[in-house]
Amino acid sequence: MSAHRTDLSAVARRWAADLDSWPVPLRFDADQRWYARLAGDVDHEVWALSWLPGQGTDLHDHGGCSGAFVVVSGVLTEETVAGTRLRPHRLPAGAGRRFGSRHVHQVTNRGPDPAVSVHVYRPALRRMTRYLLADGRLRVAEVAEAGVAW
Repeated sequence: MSAHRTDLSAVARRWAADLDSWPVPLRFDADQRWYARLAGDVDHEVWALSWLPGQGTDLHDHGGCSGAFVVVSGVLTEETVAGTRLRPHRLPAGAGRRFGSRHVHQVTNRGPDPAVSVHVYRPALRRMTRYLLADGRLRVAEVAEAGVAW
């Protein structure tokens, strides 16, 4: 293993700063969050996501991946598990977040405007577990596999 590891937050910020370099055009989908893989190498992969008002994720992890994301435009709300409840964190454009391999969260666009974010995962994202928070405990709802569920 290399002594130098890529700074995932810096990678997210580079991609967020240059939408013209994206290999796919940014889109918004009225029915569901839009997402596209922008790049990948042996160390990490990069995804773009767009969020119309009200769109969000379920409570989920990243299958053992660590990562980072940055809000390109709009405002997103990330909720993380704090004891027996969810704790919201408002993330305006320019804000970012690093997370470890055991991070569980949900992300939603609660604002009135569309939002865009860039997410970077190490290693490549292959599995996500979706959870329910019931009676103050996380319970597995589904394990989603790359190429099957997304």
